Amino acid sequence: MKARIEKIEDFLNTLNVENVDIVYCVNAEEVNSYDDIYEAIENNNGFDVEIVYYVSAINYLKENDPSLRESLGIANDFGFELKNLSSEVLASLLASETARNDFSELKEEIDQFFDELEEDEDEN
Repeated sequence: MKARIEKIEDFLNTLNVENVDIVYCVNAEEVNSYDDIYEAIENNNGFDVEIVYYVSAINYLKENDPSLRESLGIANDFGFELKNLSSEVLASLLASETARNDFSELKEEIDQFFDELEEDEDEN
């Protein structure tokens, strides 16, 4: 039977969020819940996606926020001034927010994993 840490590491390897290297950001010995994993990723800047180069940024925005409403809203929430915005900043903010949202969609799966892990440990 696999040790708890090994089971958590194996599980973390199954999680897939574009632009987030979960395994790199999370120490399996220090997590016991969705919130622990989220916090570890956040503390290691794992949700901070940087899109560089004008063309890449414009293409990302064109595909994901052609009206710029969402990315401008995020910039506003973070207190950016118009003079500090560029396509790279907007694309990076949007990609980072998307990464957080995509990870949040895994909450139920992660909670279920830890519930089952606890049940298995209680039975043994």
